[in-house]
Amino acid sequence: MSSTPNLAVLSALDEARTQLYHVTTIVIAGMGFFTDAYDLFCISTISKLLGRLYYYEPGSGAPGKLPTPVNNFVVGVALVGTLTGQLVFGWLGDKLGRKKVYGITLILMVICAICSGLSFGSSAKSVIGTLCFFRFWLGFGIGGDYPLSATIMSEYANKKTRGAFIAAVFAMQGVGIIAAGLVSLTLSALFKYYYHAPSFQDDHILSTQPEADFMWRIVLMLGAVPALLTYYWRMKMPETGRYTAIIEGNAKQAAIDMGKVLSIEIQNEQEKVAQFRSVNEYSLLSNEFFARHGWHLIGTMSTWFLLDIAFYSQNLTQKDIFPAIGLTKPPKELNALEEVFYTSRAMFVIAMFGTFPGYWFTVFFIEKIGRFIIQLIGFFMMSLFMLIMGIKYDYLKEENKRLFAVLYGLTFFFANFGPNSTTFVLPAELFPTRVRSTCHAMSAAAGKAGAMVGVFAVQSYTSVGGTERIKTAMIVMAMTNMLGFFCTFLVTETKGRSLEEISGEDGGAARYVEKEAEMQDR
Repeated sequence: MSSTPNLAVLSALDEARTQLYHVTTIVIAGMGFFTDAYDLFCISTISKLLGRLYYYEPGSGAPGKLPTPVNNFVVGVALVGTLTGQLVFGWLGDKLGRKKVYGITLILMVICAICSGLSFGSSAKSVIGTLCFFRFWLGFGIGGDYPLSATIMSEYANKKTRGAFIAAVFAMQGVGIIAAGLVSLTLSALFKYYYHAPSFQDDHILSTQPEADFMWRIVLMLGAVPALLTYYWRMKMPETGRYTAIIEGNAKQAAIDMGKVLSIEIQNEQEKVAQFRSVNEYSLLSNEFFARHGWHLIGTMSTWFLLDIAFYSQNLTQKDIFPAIGLTKPPKELNALEEVFYTSRAMFVIAMFGTFPGYWFTVFFIEKIGRFIIQLIGFFMMSLFMLIMGIKYDYLKEENKRLFAVLYGLTFFFANFGPNSTTFVLPAELFPTRVRSTCHAMSAAAGKAGAMVGVFAVQSYTSVGGTERIKTAMIVMAMTNMLGFFCTFLVTETKGRSLEEISGEDGGAARYVEKEAEMQDR
């Protein structure tokens, strides 16, 4: 087969040295993920407070608690919105352009983060109803950030550091989780300092400070701040050169935009672009796509789905681990704001020492070890640690609490130095430009479907029945991770190759040249 007619704009992007615009893109896209993580995870720090404020039953002898269906909906409704937003904005990113849609997601996140702290009424039903309505649309905006951020970063990056750059964008999720814990921790400490109250066991009524009703709203509304700060810079970004050239067919504009970004002059190759496009116009539902990328899509969707079932079920053991290592206390010994403080502190500690390092290990090692190996190691280690915790749950809980905490932290570490990062990177690299955003969206949506299984099904199953059900769930999660291990073999390593080489788009262009040469010979 003849050599590929390289497009100058694509070659320039692939071979560009790492420079300021790469860092700028990481920050702009990464701040979106910081906001996403903050908005999705901050609800965990205040959900118990909502129960105390709106669901206390006099005479029950226990602090107010969100009913299981309500709790699942409050925590999970944003995931439903995220799944929907991923599919809608992912498709729009391929149809309208990455940049055009990118700003819409941010505006939606800002508006809905602010509105999440509002209430249309003062009853439990109206407060929770308003919260869930706006958190669905908040999730809808967050969903768009997944495929668009990954696609934009992959199409801007050079081929030597592309994986590290995409992983760095995703690693801002870890920073966002830390921020969610830290903000809730700080605000609850401030409110606790100014508004004293006895513990629940000392006074059932006065233990819930009325001022706490303002605190949880502030926590949610602060999620709008980082999104607002990056809106201007997101709007100043040019459309990616690959979208402009390959999908819009405007080689001149692609050369101008990327020439400014790279500070070099790029040749306008309209004729080559026309050739390139003519052999790469197959759609997502075509036989050619399934022949080339069908197994890859099944691989990226299945691994993300299986990962998120386990990843979003990892808090099953928190109620036993956190008290065992002194991060939390029994609810009756605390007032409302103290409970938020201890919950936030636990979240902050786990994120800082378990979650956060794993993300950045991926950033530093992904171009050395490769996506494929990191994902295999991550799935295997998660499976091993969950299996040990499931089998030895009673022993760890009662007799070896430190080992319990270590195993729990290592599970988070290898989730992030593993499939939680690589399932985000791979769909941004494996698929052709024309359907890249859509395929990433489908993979991410499969992940959120898995997250909903973890939040709704697994946690509902373990909410009754004691430790036996938790042990069973942990063993099942270990098996789920092993399925993810084997499904990883459906994808291929992408390290060090151009996006067109990985997706086969350059091969299509080569076939076009051969066909043209044959026709001229006749």
